[in-house]
Order: sequence, then structure tokens, then C-alpha cells
Amino acid sequence: MPHNTKYVFVTGGVTSSLGKGIISASLAKLLQSRGYSVTIQKLDPYINVDPGTLNPYEHGECYVTEDGAETDLDLGHYERFINLHTTQANNVTTGRIYQSVINKERKGEYLGKTVQVIPHITDEIKRRIKLLGTKHKFDVVITEIGGTVGDIESLPYIEAVRQLRWELGPTNSVFIHLTLVPYLSASKELKTKPTQHSVKVMLENGIQPDVLVLRTEHKLNDDIRRKVGLFCNVDMDAVIESIDVSTIYEVPLLMQSEKLDVTVLRKLNLPIGEEPALKSWKQFVTKLKNPKKTVNIGLVGKYIELPDAYKSIVESFVHAGAANDCKVNLVSVHSETITNENLSEKLGEFSGIIVAPGFGHRGIEGKILAVKYARENSVPFLGICLGMQCAVVEFARNVLGLADANSTEMSRTTQYPVIDLMEAQKGVTDKGGTMRLGAYPCTLKAGSKAHAAYKQAEVLERHRHRYEFNNAYLSQFEVAGMVATGINPDTNLVEVVEIPTHPWFVGVQFHPEYKSTVVNPHPIFVDFVKASILFNK
Repeated sequence: MPHNTKYVFVTGGVTSSLGKGIISASLAKLLQSRGYSVTIQKLDPYINVDPGTLNPYEHGECYVTEDGAETDLDLGHYERFINLHTTQANNVTTGRIYQSVINKERKGEYLGKTVQVIPHITDEIKRRIKLLGTKHKFDVVITEIGGTVGDIESLPYIEAVRQLRWELGPTNSVFIHLTLVPYLSASKELKTKPTQHSVKVMLENGIQPDVLVLRTEHKLNDDIRRKVGLFCNVDMDAVIESIDVSTIYEVPLLMQSEKLDVTVLRKLNLPIGEEPALKSWKQFVTKLKNPKKTVNIGLVGKYIELPDAYKSIVESFVHAGAANDCKVNLVSVHSETITNENLSEKLGEFSGIIVAPGFGHRGIEGKILAVKYARENSVPFLGICLGMQCAVVEFARNVLGLADANSTEMSRTTQYPVIDLMEAQKGVTDKGGTMRLGAYPCTLKAGSKAHAAYKQAEVLERHRHRYEFNNAYLSQFEVAGMVATGINPDTNLVEVVEIPTHPWFVGVQFHPEYKSTVVNPHPIFVDFVKASILFNK
């Protein structure tokens, strides 16, 4: 293996949401399968320091890494594809870059010089890009640049990577540019002009793409590839087709057939080696596309209008479904629409109910009613973070008889604060990066559903919250039939609650969806789907 790290930069043109993250993750998977150590990072042009303070409607899910970084949801794709943990260093924002430069200026580290976008901002961007390669000695670092080429906010990143190409030398970096080839149904033609204009913008910024990945709804013939190659100064074998597929998990196989990994390795002057078999990946895709059974699961949440708000949960059910040879029809139910009168109508069709995470009081009573329905009708139930807290509140009100029970997040004056603000959070006023974040240990009780799912007593799971189960009420709960089956060994905080007399009722304070991957589907989701299938029978 080479000692110097090679760099791949992935940019997008024509339109957003073309799938730069999936292409980056697919390439990483292919290079990893050929024996290279690979990581991926995301450069985000927004000025927020991280997406932790962004509304899910605005930016989709906030993904949390093992080391407690609140990051872009693309890092979830990276982890799901390459089965490796990302860190704080894998997500860089404009806010973080400027914050770092301004802090250095305040400390006098620039020795009185005028601080400018070039060289100070671009130097900081370059430092962040190279940090992963130099610190962890990866063979290849893939860097995805968010936004679209030509956006004002992306310009410092484009200039930084232009400089990096010159500094690294010709065989140590590759530029992949992802564009759209639209199909005009009136003339029945694929049009390459948007791609040509996008590459022209790249050239105006001093970058010649090495590889073009063309998103398309229809097959590209050789004439189109030749035309794109000719007008964009790209080798014809470096014009890659990315046709629409039924699942994102087909994309690595598609990129393998297009030889994207071979083209990149050749341009990086790295040994190509043997063709990766991707045996387990292909088995997963086959199971995914050929399920033997189907189950309907209701996802009760309040951000359901934007599918990306629960991206990791959705993908966890894809993984768990395949593990059970089952297609999971995940049906979103807006918690604000649930009432006592329509409970059966809203939830009666489901063989499993999951109450999703979230913040704030909006829609909370609907979530609590959904828990009540699952508990009283023996429907398999999974509550995550706020979903687990709703299960605790529901049990307190309807089983313990504590009618006013609530979380102090929803009601500061509740007589029975069964969910309360963590002691460490009581003096916190800043919003960003101040919650309980990242991986914490949990000890599971033998004989519990959680222990049976994990098949081990000690687990490490990721958190993102401020409120916890109030241990002052624990004995009351356990006497009445809701048991704490997962405990943080360091703080004694309750991490998992279950109702042993229920067929499958589990609430977890942590976020298991952050750790589910294609290779390792999360055991909690796998077991929940299995229980839902049994209920379905």
C-alpha cells in the first residue's frame, strides 16, 4: 500500500440532490473492497457551525457520530456503506471554518496581517481536508463538496481544492463531477448541454474534471459519451453512467459495472488488483429486491412531510427487512392527526408501531396515544429517544394513575416529572453541540428483549438528548410492570425500558438507527421487525 494519501474530490453541477453522497459512498465501498483504507468527508457551504440547530424540515436528519459530532445526514450514508465510524473531522462547515479563522485572528496568530478569504480561509479548508489523511493514514480520502458548482457559498471550497491539486501533484488527486443529463420527452432526446455548461463553470474556476458521472433516466449510448468527452476534455472511459435504480444499495454495483473504481485508481496511479466480489453486498441487494413476506409498520412522527427527517430510521428498516427476508412497508403517520377517536383508524392496519425521536411539545399527545394503542392492543412497539419518553409518560398516566405525569420539556409545572432535565444540562443556555451527544455504554438485563436482540450484556450506543428518565419514580414503574432493562453503568441513567408481559414493547433512550449498516443491521430493528412479522401472522 502507498504511504502518501491520495485525494478524490466530488463536486456537483446543474442541480442539487443528484446523489453526490451516494456516489462518494459507492466509490469508497469499491475501493475498500479492493483492499484500500478509505474514508469520506463532507464539506458543507452553510454558515451554521453544524446542523445540530437546524430544523429537520430545513435540512433533514441531524446525524450523530460515535465521538458526539452533530453532522450532515450524508455521513450516515458513508457509515452505512463502508461500515466504519466517521468523526468530527468528517464534516466541515463554512461556519466551522470561519469560527476557527476568527479565533486564530483574535489570538494574534496571523501576526497582524489582514485576514482574507485567500489565503486564510482556503488554507483552513485545505488543512481540514488533509487532516484525515495525515492523522489516520488513509490510503484514499474522498471529499464531497456540498451544494452546486457556481454557488457563491461554494467558491472558497472550489478554490481550496484547486490549490490542493497543484500542491499534491498530478497523480495524487482526482476530480469527479456529477451532473444531470435531462431527457426531453417532447423531442425524445437526452441533452448534454447542461453538463457542458457545468464543466465550463468548473474550468472558469481553474479545475478540469477527470471523471464525469452523469445522472440519467435513460441509458447513455456511445455517441453521447463521446460527445460529452469531446466537449468536456474527459476521456471517454471516464464518462460514467449513473442511471436511476430502485434502491441506493444498487449504486455500488452499478458503479462497479461502469468501472468507476478502476478509472479512479488508474488516474491515481494505484494498483488495480483483483475485481472485488462484493458477495455479501450482492446477497443483501438480492434479499432486498426479492422479499418472501411483507409487514406494515407505522412510523409515528411530526416531521413526516420530509422523508430525510428520519433517514437513518428508514434505512435501518431496509437493513432489518432484508435480514428477515421481508419487505417493510413503513407508513408515516403525523402525530398531530392522532386523537382518541381515530386511534384504530390511524393505527389499526399496522403489525408494529415505532414512535420517532423529536423535540418540543407539538404533536406529543398524539405520540402518547400511539404508545397507549400499542400497549393496550399488544402491538409490537419501539420508542426511540422522545418515543421512549412518551412510553414512560403514557405508562405513568394510564397505569400508575399519575394523571398529570409529563416531561418537564413539555410542562415545567407538571406534578409528576417522570422525564426530567439532566442535572448536567440545567446551566446550559447555548443550543448547538450542548446535548448529551455520542456513544455511551449500556448494561443490559439478562432475559430482557434487548439482551435477547443484542446477544450481549454490554453495548455502546449513540445519544442526542437533554432529558432523561427520572429515577425517583423507577421503583413505582417496576412494581407496576415497566422495567428498566438497560442502565448506564457510569451514571445509573435508564437507557432501555420494557414491559415484560407485552409481546414486544421496548423503549430506548439512545438512537440505534445511527449504527445500522448493510453489513451489520441493528439488532433492535431486526428483532422488532421479527416481532412484527409474528404479530402479522
